[in-house]
Amino acid sequence: MPAFTLPDLLAFIWFLGAWLAYSVVIEKTAKGRGGLNALMNAYRDEWMERLLARDVRMVDAQVTAALQNGTAFFASTSLIAIGGTLTLLRSTEEILTIVSVLPFGNTPSRELWELKMLGLAIIFVYAFFKFAWSYRLFNYFAIMVGAAPPPSEKDSAAARAFAHRASRLSADAGRHFNRGQRAFFFALGYLGWFLGPIPLALTTTGILIVMWRRQFLSETRRAFASVDRDGIEQPAARRGSIKPSPSRRR
Repeated sequence: MPAFTLPDLLAFIWFLGAWLAYSVVIEKTAKGRGGLNALMNAYRDEWMERLLARDVRMVDAQVTAALQNGTAFFASTSLIAIGGTLTLLRSTEEILTIVSVLPFGNTPSRELWELKMLGLAIIFVYAFFKFAWSYRLFNYFAIMVGAAPPPSEKDSAAARAFAHRASRLSADAGRHFNRGQRAFFFALGYLGWFLGPIPLALTTTGILIVMWRRQFLSETRRAFASVDRDGIEQPAARRGSIKPSPSRRR
């Protein structure tokens, strides 16, 4: 087993720590409940409530199919990435020859390079399992959409329980999809390790900043904090995820 240098170990610990810390903040903390991922869950509830009142549910079926297709695409992409990574393991000598002429430092040993490649493959395997399970959950959700109570029963306790159950299933599928996509993003940061420990630390930090900004500081996130022209708040705001605007306190 090749020994990592101290800079390699520190950079790799930073990579794993950043991934874990970001995941915990997004999924387990009050700060995460103000992010885009969590705010979209309020619209899942809204969707299921409106589905119950519709006689024709073709739109709901189309949206469900779009969610399934997007998840299937990423699952297939994960398999391609796994195959590509494993294929590169067979070309280690050729790759190291190319790396040796690049001006970014010492060329790693064959064993260390292959270990890094296996780490990248593991990330894509993790992403595949997340996307595959998300796809399965969206299949279950599609079945629930087909089994939704008729509009005449939309105000019953059973219909409300169905809407809550279906929205939770959809949210769970979305959560696993987000984890798979997060693995893809951090895999891009992991690529910096092939250039050395300092590039790994820098690319990991860059990925973390980009993901954090999209969740909490992007134009899309600010759109959820706004109200429409009539002063009506968004569904997420009505559920307490966003503080009401001053116009709603009058």
